[in-house]
Amino acid sequence: MTATEELRTADEIGSQLVRLVRLIERVQAQYHAEHPDAVDRATYLLLVHLVKDGPRRAGALAEAVHSDPSTVSRQVAQLVRLGLVERVADPADGRATLLVATDEGRRVFDENRQLRNRGIASLMAEWPDDDRQTFARLLARFTDGFENRKLRATEPATPARA
Repeated sequence: MTATEELRTADEIGSQLVRLVRLIERVQAQYHAEHPDAVDRATYLLLVHLVKDGPRRAGALAEAVHSDPSTVSRQVAQLVRLGLVERVADPADGRATLLVATDEGRRVFDENRQLRNRGIASLMAEWPDDDRQTFARLLARFTDGFENRKLRATEPATPARA
């Protein structure tokens, strides 16, 4: 494949990704209009990490979601107010606090995950199984590459040695 063909393919992928993100944003905006008390996506992501990865300190959670600690602090406060997350003493250091998903937080996570999975399965119901599996594998590969490249781009450069 020539460089021009690679760029043409990249342009098509980029266009489809922009289209997908816009569609997702539209669906989310519509959902929030119908459910004004719903937790926004960025805040919900914190709950996802706490359910999947277990209790964490706020700083570690901020690092995991690549966000500013002050932003995470505000988002955690909302999750605590809603009863989805609680603060508990860190058994390894009683002066520190761990954030823990509550039973209600785990229930909300499970319910949302089931809804999401049913929606995706419905979208792909007519796809052959091999295509669904290939898409999942390639999407994971693309996302891993994007994440790794973007994280490397935000890390400070190491000085060159003479």
